[in-house]
Amino acid sequence: MDVLLGLQWGDEGKGKVVDFLAPEYDIIARFQGGPNAGHTLIFDGKKFVLHTIPSGIFRSNLINVIGNGVVVDPITLGKEMDKLDEFGVSYQDRLLIARKAHLILPTHRWLDAASEASKGLAKIGSTLKGIGPTYMDKTGRNGLRIGDILTPDFNEKYQVLKEKHLGLLKMYPKVDFDLDNQEHLWMNAIERLRSFQIVDCEYYINHALKAGKRILAEGAQGTMLDIDFGTYPFVTSSNTITAGVCTGLGVAPSKIGKVIGITKAYCTRVGSGPFPTELEDETGEKLRAIGAEFGATTGRPRRCGWIDLVQLRYTCMINGVTELVVTKMDVLNDFDTLSAANTYNISGKSVNEIPFELSDPNIVPVYEELKGWNKDLTGITEMSNTPAEFQEYIAYLENRLETPVSMISTGPDRTELILR
Repeated sequence: MDVLLGLQWGDEGKGKVVDFLAPEYDIIARFQGGPNAGHTLIFDGKKFVLHTIPSGIFRSNLINVIGNGVVVDPITLGKEMDKLDEFGVSYQDRLLIARKAHLILPTHRWLDAASEASKGLAKIGSTLKGIGPTYMDKTGRNGLRIGDILTPDFNEKYQVLKEKHLGLLKMYPKVDFDLDNQEHLWMNAIERLRSFQIVDCEYYINHALKAGKRILAEGAQGTMLDIDFGTYPFVTSSNTITAGVCTGLGVAPSKIGKVIGITKAYCTRVGSGPFPTELEDETGEKLRAIGAEFGATTGRPRRCGWIDLVQLRYTCMINGVTELVVTKMDVLNDFDTLSAANTYNISGKSVNEIPFELSDPNIVPVYEELKGWNKDLTGITEMSNTPAEFQEYIAYLENRLETPVSMISTGPDRTELILR
């Protein structure tokens, strides 16, 4: 089983890469997160954004598994299915859902909105999809799971959890939320879920591995948003790292093969939280404009900055990355000079490791400069046809991160790739 995940703060371009690599595999499996993910795929002149469904769904011979580590909002999942129907994508027999995956209730989303509204300036940048409250119920042993929808007392279980949430909501300021309408939509969506193949994910995945099936575990968000190793508390509520594959699908660490880490050629972040290389100037604006840096899930403008090698060495280490994919290289086409933060200066001391408090105002990135290539990369699919400065940038990343680059994305379409 191979793993593909993001090495920054999400939005690294995982969906496109999964879609491209998918023909090498039999099964694509999501192992954590929920509809706070936004994986964008562009091909045949069309744009698709997936939030819960794995990115292998557009390959007609592939099985796609929503693992037990994922939290599922039936309404959002239903909307994704509607989009697939619109484009004539067959998925009913190819989309499997883990029996132990947790359900996002309408009241989870209401709690998320109320909690975030109560924080004022201390907001953590939640996508307001109900992710945090759902994982809280999971760890608090109150949650509802996909398997519960097949039990005779499901409605009673639902009412108990809903009443608990309504009690909690009394602690927060009021926010607009049409519970009756959302509940109606949710129950209809639950009915639709019952028609899908619901599996014991841990057995399904392990039997498939034993049968010689090739599986790709698809990560969501990015390593710097990991609940344990990210920029806490400005993180998501799940383990976004390689270790999350084991708990999110039910496989042993020894089953993990390649770990493919995705990084942009620069760096972005959505929402609040520390971001040492952020550029709040014309260069940052230029990166945002050329890169069309707006969140696939929220539409929020992404904060932009130069690539951070201190951060990337950290995420390569904790994920055990075996190869790198560098995306959005084309965004850097029109820059005379490129910068990369190779170390931090903290209160006069040179530091190569991520500090406990990444939001420390004394952190100053120490940049190394490289020459830009100032050339359009459209149509280039061979490394030998790229400018020397382009090749030097890739060689520089490999040297500083001590990890080979296997693939470079030079545009949004699935065909705009350089393989090495």
